[in-house]
Amino acid sequence: MLPCNSRIIGTGSYLPSKILTNADLETMVETTNDWIIERTGIEQRHLVDNETTCDIAYQAAIKAIEAANISTDAIDLIIVATSTQDSIMPSTACYLQNRLGIKVARGAFDMQAACSGFVYALSVADSMIKNGLANNALIVGADVMSRVIDYTDRNTCILFGDGAGAVVLAKCETPGILAAKIYSDSSCTDILNCDARISSGKVVGTPYISMDGQAVFRFAVKSLSAITKELVAEAGYQISDIDWIVPHQANMRILEAIAKVLKFPVEKVISTVQSHGNTSAASIPLALDTAVRNNTIKPNDLLLLKGVGAGFTWGGLLIRY
Repeated sequence: MLPCNSRIIGTGSYLPSKILTNADLETMVETTNDWIIERTGIEQRHLVDNETTCDIAYQAAIKAIEAANISTDAIDLIIVATSTQDSIMPSTACYLQNRLGIKVARGAFDMQAACSGFVYALSVADSMIKNGLANNALIVGADVMSRVIDYTDRNTCILFGDGAGAVVLAKCETPGILAAKIYSDSSCTDILNCDARISSGKVVGTPYISMDGQAVFRFAVKSLSAITKELVAEAGYQISDIDWIVPHQANMRILEAIAKVLKFPVEKVISTVQSHGNTSAASIPLALDTAVRNNTIKPNDLLLLKGVGAGFTWGGLLIRY
């Protein structure tokens, strides 16, 4: 029996056309372009107009499927990582399946792990393929963060944007995903959350993101540095063997701090946060697709994907592209 592995065979991404610049934010809250760039590195973020989460997920998905050079009918598993589902039920993944014209799949479901959602979803898809439960998985990270942002709150409105990214993960003989780990620590639910819920037809709680920025910074740097060391050790590599780190695009200060802790060249950390802000579950596949399409990432490169999000959740994968 041939060994069963999984490998990324296609990537795609999508950003809405509407742009919110730092100059725009200067007219909305007490801030300046220089202040935002100094603290986050973000220059602009993209916002939907009338698009849904499924709409932007679809745009990223079709690009990934085209890049994979397979038909939509070959997709037999769909996972959408999102915190901004279009409805309570059915899942955004089911809406996406219908939009793609895939009548029957082995599964379609959403993954809710906030900004860690994509690495959670990719890890689950990898496990399902390796256990014979799927052959070609479509994994999408898509979030319309503008739905849950209070644009009078300077702490959050400068950070987040809308977007989607996708990959096709296929069964293959050659190993692609070499190691994967996901974690959660539920003692940290209060430092980043959006605690709204629907009860008896009414919204209960606060329907906007609340965040303790300093606590998030400390947790992100510690957890993402540690998981990098764990993944390379498990797969028998050294950190110096990594060609590119593709992290969650939270802000530049976090990316630079992690590189410093790991003694890893910051110029080998893929960064796209300046052009779209924090797009939550979309940020890693967005950055990955950008780097693939501009030929920064090349076939056979060793990649480290990692993310951290509300919960707190975090995870990572070591991948031979």
